[in-house]
Amino acid sequence: MQFLRPISLSLAVATLTAIVVYIGSYLIYPVSGIDVEGARMVPKSEVWQAIPGHTSLITLNAELLENRLKSNPWVKGVDVNKDWSSGIVTVEVKERRPFVSGELEGRKVVYSSGGVEIPSLGGIGMESVPLDPKRLEEILSAGRTLEDNGVAVDSIVGVGPYGVEATVDGRKIVFAEGIRPAQADALPKLMSDNPQVSSFDLRSPERIIVEGRAGGEASG
Repeated sequence: MQFLRPISLSLAVATLTAIVVYIGSYLIYPVSGIDVEGARMVPKSEVWQAIPGHTSLITLNAELLENRLKSNPWVKGVDVNKDWSSGIVTVEVKERRPFVSGELEGRKVVYSSGGVEIPSLGGIGMESVPLDPKRLEEILSAGRTLEDNGVAVDSIVGVGPYGVEATVDGRKIVFAEGIRPAQADALPKLMSDNPQVSSFDLRSPERIIVEGRAGGEASG
């Protein structure tokens, strides 16, 4: 039994040290306030509740806070900034935006461009389009490709035999069976170089048609 005493003593010392450090950090670097930015659909009270009570700037785990908030489907990402001089923690919430809205197998659905289903349109006006599982996957795949290449789609405004119609910065793009990365990469420059053009056709996997002429040199 004697060999257990040093172990027990070491555990007791370690526990006491941890308690002292925790209390000391709370007294020296307490969280004096919380600022929440970017939260429109996420209640600020939800952010406050995700932060443990009696935490300090030292013990506040930003990754744990982000994971807690990401349980809300509106939350795309979280940035946590600690002001060590004032003790104020700023939590910037990046919310998902509606990308496509429609009826799928008898159920009203709304998805973000990242392919996550969100609860509602969040007050944003958006047209409802006819959907089926295959067409929805095509739309979401295109949305992810565009987003990965820095193109923010306003919304999907039409679906039919011709393909899918969407708006980007208020201008129309049309695609069918998805969008190739090379097309998504070429689109911003084409739109910038042709400010007077209102429509861009991406239905060919090898190029982008600008007002009836081929452009973009987008190869599949």
